[in-house]
Amino acid sequence: MSPRKSESKPARELSPEQAAAAAMVAEAKARGLALTSPDGLLKLFTKNVLETALNEEMTEHLGHEKNQAEPDRDSTNVRNGTRPKTVVSDAAGEVGINVPRDRESTFEPQIVKKRQRRLTEVDEIVLSLYAKGMTTGDISAHFAEISGSSVSKETISRITDKVVAEMNDWAGRPLDSVYVAVFIDAIQVKVRHGQVANRPVYAAIGVTVDGHKDVLGLWMGVGGEGAKFWMSVLIDLKNRGVRDVFFLVCDGLKGLPDVVMNVWPQTVVQTCIVHLI
Repeated sequence: MSPRKSESKPARELSPEQAAAAAMVAEAKARGLALTSPDGLLKLFTKNVLETALNEEMTEHLGHEKNQAEPDRDSTNVRNGTRPKTVVSDAAGEVGINVPRDRESTFEPQIVKKRQRRLTEVDEIVLSLYAKGMTTGDISAHFAEISGSSVSKETISRITDKVVAEMNDWAGRPLDSVYVAVFIDAIQVKVRHGQVANRPVYAAIGVTVDGHKDVLGLWMGVGGEGAKFWMSVLIDLKNRGVRDVFFLVCDGLKGLPDVVMNVWPQTVVQTCIVHLI
């Protein structure tokens, strides 16, 4: 393939390989991206976060971890499997979760209450939990907000530790070496830590050479990010194995087009006039 230069004008002449890649980009955009689509990652994130929280609530209720009940304790109450439940959020839609049960049926979850179906603000919470740049204090504050005073600080801490460990595994996983396109766009979320503030979560979504779409990472910003921030994002992707990107598609992200060539010199930068996600 002939060298690709950073270019924001879509009318420039492309090589046959670039034209084919551009067609794949258009198809991926037309089909929707992989974050909030019916089979998207937000649905899986939501399921993982809610089930982690519910299981830690059950641990607090019973006073012991799963399969670690003391033989000489007074209570005979133990875990008794799970029951399926479907909850609904604005962005993720219907999400199937498994709610833990106890033998004596005395468990009253607070993160997802009995008979509660619609979850408000859960999308913002889940996105911010998985974004790089969140502190453990930020994450704990989110869980404290949705659970109120009914869940102890110790349980909130255990939930936070498990979510952070899972988040780090996902955020550091190896990536493909080549992507036809990488889309980067911002989602505004509310962050709670002392006070409520709107902050952008930047999502990078890659299209592989076989047309598969994958969320490569999420990064928490403060607004008005510049070249230094975007360089750290692109270096993160490169360090996880991304050697080449045919097209990088973004809109209104100041400083991003300027640093792309420092990481992937041949990448074509395209701007779009609509938000991607």
